[in-house]
Amino acid sequence: MPYKLKVNGKEVDVTGTWKYRIGAETDPLEPQTFFHYWPSGLFKGMISPIQPYKIKGVLWYQGESNTGKPKGYSKLFEAMVNDWRKLWNIGDFPLIYTQLTNFGERNQSETNWAELREEQRACLNIPNTGMAVTIDIGEWNDLHPQDKKSVGKRLALAARNLAYGEELVHSGPIYTWKEVKGTEIILHFDHVGSGLVAKNGDLEQFQICDEEGNYLPAKAVISGNIVIVSNNEIKDPRHVRYAWANNPEGANLYNKEGLPASPFTTETL
Repeated sequence: MPYKLKVNGKEVDVTGTWKYRIGAETDPLEPQTFFHYWPSGLFKGMISPIQPYKIKGVLWYQGESNTGKPKGYSKLFEAMVNDWRKLWNIGDFPLIYTQLTNFGERNQSETNWAELREEQRACLNIPNTGMAVTIDIGEWNDLHPQDKKSVGKRLALAARNLAYGEELVHSGPIYTWKEVKGTEIILHFDHVGSGLVAKNGDLEQFQICDEEGNYLPAKAVISGNIVIVSNNEIKDPRHVRYAWANNPEGANLYNKEGLPASPFTTETL
């Protein structure tokens, strides 16, 4: 993590060992139970009070706290969206959310963040929703990306389209369906924009599944607006997954507008 102060174009490096001096000592406070630890505490404390105000839509940034139990997140999210739309009673207002960023050591065996991203991709089935993909702008050792500007820009693109009706490319490629042809699996996408591209070399982070359920690294190539995936050792492929890791470093499928593709597995669609 780069630790530095930036003022008027100048940088001051603050890495290394810090010295400190104790200014005062106090007795420990009694443990407090804050409202957000109670069921519906966040809603009652932060959402319900603003209901009288008019809104155009919602930008939503959440999901990290659900990675311990990712299965079913999309259903919970849909219930929340429907409840909020009922609460405001202004129709299906736009709700645009941020998909989980990249986090954790590369190549770790756990995939709970990947599983929750797939649940978030499924949330696009909710009417008038949009998703900003952020797997390329986070830090492996920080839940919250420092690059807030890029996150904001991607959310703004979706808002300009959904909330204000601008005709523009507002999302990276989203996997839609597959077809199996011999030893290859052909992937189709929405939101390809001006076309699919592999950023900085050949496509990475694709895996292909054999008839026994084993996933192996795959060769993936772009052909027009599709991606063709294969592995010479697999003669009867069944599924493909992309960027299926908590930190899918190297995932590089984009559209020409510079927006990254969402991680996915074909097992759910």
